[in-house]
Amino acid sequence: MKYKQFTLDKFQEDAIHSIEKNNSVVVSASTGTGKTLIADYIIDKSIKEGKRVIYTAPIKALSNQKYRDFINEYGEDKIGILTGDVVINDRAPILIMTTEVYRNMLLEHSIVPDLSYVVFDEVHFMNDPERGTVWEESIIFSPESVRFLCLSATIPNARVFSEWIRDIKGHQVDVVTCAKRAVPLQHFLFDNDEGVVKGNELKRIVAMEENYRITQARKRRVKRRSLRPEPNPPNHLFLVENLKENDLLPTIFFTFSRKFCHSNGLECAKEFEFTNDQQKAEIISIYNDIIPPKIKSMRSMQDLRNMIVRGVAVHNAGMLPKAKELVEILFGKGLIAVLYATETFAVGINMPARSVCLYSLRKYDGRSFRYLFSKEYYQIAGRAGRRGIDKQGFVFAMVDKGYDDVNKIVSITTRDVEPIVSQFALSPNVVLNLVDNYDDYQIEGILKQSFGYYVLKRKRKKQVRIMASFNNLKRKLMKHGYIDKNTRRLTNKGRFAARIYADEMLISELLFGGVFNKLSESDINVLLGAIVYEPRRADKFYTKMKNPRVKINMSNQLIRKRLKPKNLAVMDELVRSWSDGCEFKELLQKTNLAEGDIIRLFRQIIDRLGQIMKAEHSITDKLKRCLEKIDRDVVAVEF
Repeated sequence: MKYKQFTLDKFQEDAIHSIEKNNSVVVSASTGTGKTLIADYIIDKSIKEGKRVIYTAPIKALSNQKYRDFINEYGEDKIGILTGDVVINDRAPILIMTTEVYRNMLLEHSIVPDLSYVVFDEVHFMNDPERGTVWEESIIFSPESVRFLCLSATIPNARVFSEWIRDIKGHQVDVVTCAKRAVPLQHFLFDNDEGVVKGNELKRIVAMEENYRITQARKRRVKRRSLRPEPNPPNHLFLVENLKENDLLPTIFFTFSRKFCHSNGLECAKEFEFTNDQQKAEIISIYNDIIPPKIKSMRSMQDLRNMIVRGVAVHNAGMLPKAKELVEILFGKGLIAVLYATETFAVGINMPARSVCLYSLRKYDGRSFRYLFSKEYYQIAGRAGRRGIDKQGFVFAMVDKGYDDVNKIVSITTRDVEPIVSQFALSPNVVLNLVDNYDDYQIEGILKQSFGYYVLKRKRKKQVRIMASFNNLKRKLMKHGYIDKNTRRLTNKGRFAARIYADEMLISELLFGGVFNKLSESDINVLLGAIVYEPRRADKFYTKMKNPRVKINMSNQLIRKRLKPKNLAVMDELVRSWSDGCEFKELLQKTNLAEGDIIRLFRQIIDRLGQIMKAEHSITDKLKRCLEKIDRDVVAVEF
């Protein structure tokens, strides 16, 4: 079978046959095998039949990329995008959005008419401890007429996952798998002492050295720990040299720290030069076409320019959108030999390389340092090997054999064995929407549709008291005036909070306490900045206000618990300056936040303003003026 001039693999044919039967499909196939071609088939079919499709992505960057790709493929009139702070052509037959936006539409009962399929790209994000519940809620609350295409790399429990969807939605769900990659991968470890080596070989070396240390400890009667070698962190430049010598470039060098991502890129560009004069001229020409003059003088852009002319680049969320666009274009044209990137580059962005390197197999997950899960490793490793170009892809993980748990690392890099697990969790917003739209009997039935409940039921294990947590949260909302104690229906405050999808109780208490009416437009932006700002230990603000100009009465327990005065202090000068018209370059003198982080902060403020305006019309005019102050210049530039 052929489609779009491609001869389809069997798993693609099987998926298309299922779609023709109007079934849902769970596709578990290795990265680079062509899963998105199945989504393309659904889109073509839906356009011809006058139906609509929603394409959801786990991160905004992937939504933006899909929007650009689909516009080139189907035309601007056929494609729309909704990502919280950006809404373009929302009546289009094909709508791209983050999974959160789709879930929010379901809770608002504002789902688009004539919807045939919802595509969940990277559906294994359901495993995410903080955001995974969004995927479950999206499936549970979807109309029964809607069908799903769930795309993922490997899902060891794909059969159970599909049977859960079948049982709660009442229609056939087929599983299609493809374990074989189009470009096979070879996995290696890299240690300073041993160089490039297979995992089992390094295990053997470590075991031999450990036995030697035990013997020496016994002879000398000393503790084994005292004989353990000092950590010898592997050097990324040694590995790049090895790749260059063995013709294994281009490579994507994944680094979990933005700081190291940037510093490693500078070090590599200083040590190596991968471009000739003709390539340098082409790079400079593309740079001048894409980068606006007003940001060329920024230090980060000067650093990036110095890197790219030598065939080295960086890519992470702290960069300006135009800088990331530039790097993606140059990499796609084969003008970048070594790209240092954070792991978001591995999520859906279709830019493979001959090899992939990992600076470490340990990452900080917001709570502690831990080793990667095997699914995370294989998501990253899947970027190695270019279909139609390379016969093999190569993956290199840097380790320190004297410090790292080599047995653990070999296990991670051998096979992806982690199943999808439930992360279903109730939020005040979900509880309010359930109370508003269903009776107690219906609510219990909905809550028992969670994937976790289904798995426990299959195993005949003791069921969790799923209604207990619901009732506890419901009582709390009743106590604080979101649900009327007599009618058991939502109050005005409850109806407002049901339309706010983050920090809903804090924003509701502030609004109904009259705070938004008392504050100026710039004050409101500062307040929302303090709410959305997520501090990091390394963040610095050079003009921090000792006494914030935004004064909030902290007598309300919910406000006092959730609004940090320190955030008000650090956001006051930064957000106010931008709202009052300062240039973006001026902001960089006030903080060490990366340009991309500042823009992300402002876009989160825009998102919250949009939610509040949609939920409460009495202050719409004032909030529109807030929006005008924050949504300008580089913040407004997206596509």
